[in-house]
Amino acid sequence: MDKRRIVQELAAIVGQEWVISDADELIVYECDGMTYLDKALPDVVVLPDTTEQVAAVVKVCDREGLAVVPRGAGTGLSGGALPLKGGVMIGLNRMNRILEIDLPNQRAVVEPGLVNIALTQAVRDHGYFFAPDPASQTASSIGGNVAENAGGPHCLKYGATTMHILGLELVLSSGEIVQVGGKTLDVPGYDLTGLFVGSEGTFGICTKVIARLVRQPEAVQTLLASFRGIEEASEVVSAIIAAGIIPSALELMDRHIIRALEEWLHIGYHDGAGAVLLIELDGPAAEIAAQARGIEQICRTHGVLDLRNAKDDQERALLWKGRKGAAAAVGRITHEYYLQDGVVPRTKLPYVLREIEAIGRRYDFLIANVFHAGDGNLHPLICFDSRREGELQRAIAAGAEIMKLCLSVGGSITGEHGIGMEKIDFMPLMYSPDDLEAMRKVRNAFDRTQRCNPGKLLPTSKSCVETSVAYRPHRIEREGLAQRY
Repeated sequence: MDKRRIVQELAAIVGQEWVISDADELIVYECDGMTYLDKALPDVVVLPDTTEQVAAVVKVCDREGLAVVPRGAGTGLSGGALPLKGGVMIGLNRMNRILEIDLPNQRAVVEPGLVNIALTQAVRDHGYFFAPDPASQTASSIGGNVAENAGGPHCLKYGATTMHILGLELVLSSGEIVQVGGKTLDVPGYDLTGLFVGSEGTFGICTKVIARLVRQPEAVQTLLASFRGIEEASEVVSAIIAAGIIPSALELMDRHIIRALEEWLHIGYHDGAGAVLLIELDGPAAEIAAQARGIEQICRTHGVLDLRNAKDDQERALLWKGRKGAAAAVGRITHEYYLQDGVVPRTKLPYVLREIEAIGRRYDFLIANVFHAGDGNLHPLICFDSRREGELQRAIAAGAEIMKLCLSVGGSITGEHGIGMEKIDFMPLMYSPDDLEAMRKVRNAFDRTQRCNPGKLLPTSKSCVETSVAYRPHRIEREGLAQRY
């Protein structure tokens, strides 16, 4: 690679100030939010401003055989924006505009670098919002949300990102600009939009998003239920759903989270609480009033210590400040934490949480739990100190046990953080070889070169299906001396 020549060519496309090639400046891009994974530097970072610039940059990469790694805000937690093979990282931060708001049709067209919360802020006064609300919504980009199929507390009722994306503009690995989906609610043929959402940058680069807007509910009611232990709280979760009540959010925090938050933010949690449920209802006022009475009855049946009803928007905001500040609060009581992301059936929560506690004892780690209890999306925080020899490796091993535990009860290795490179080795435990082969064929249909975000999502395959032509292995590969990427 003639780096100097390529840098000059890229600068001619986007402008000299928007190309980063100095080694010291590239360090900023060596990892995403998961800082304890192996790090890697891109050869060059490019910050385009338009779809056409993205396409031109990708065409250069295609000609030169360079890997392309898209990056949003860098808040991901699975190593999804890690430039494992160097190449060119395309940062989409500058593409952060709202291009169209169409309230009568409840949609908006935005660029991928737009921060999640900004879309809701733009339409709030008109009575609408953008439903996906990851904990990182004040920092994460919508393009990143699309790549990872992000969720959030309110996806229990409203669904994850894929439910709110109508269409996408994409730049493929060849530099071709294509459109999938559209502005209507239904488009004939295969759901290519749904296929792209959650593909983690392995299909191409998203440059425009057609998002669905949701009407704000008539009323909102937020409850905080306190219990002696996490088992009682998790049993209430299943009981609420079994009663036919679907809250907009149903979040659980354990005693470690409660104590850390109380010391920091002084939320006013019950002194005897070993676990709390943050329950939010929205919809017609009469309907949620009836649902709140049903939830109160369920909580009383399961030995609730205290049931607090937010009396106004200020108290509601305080309760949510606690929930969304949970991870930061844990950061105040430990040097580092390894935030996991897995899903289990709701009815398995009591058993799984007991087992997670047992894993913590075996590895001598405090494991705090805060998670989207309504859909069984766990987020154990394994507290460790990498300054102590071998502790990072033990934390990773503990995390692996948690992932295997989730799978053992019929769950998933991720709910909203994606696979990235962090969990790629767990994919064969969840999917059969035929399943993975089918996924590779789909990827190949979008990216015949396999250079879009390489090393993510799918384990390396020796199969010939990853090329667009019949593949014949080289002699050294047949003899086991080399492995095809």
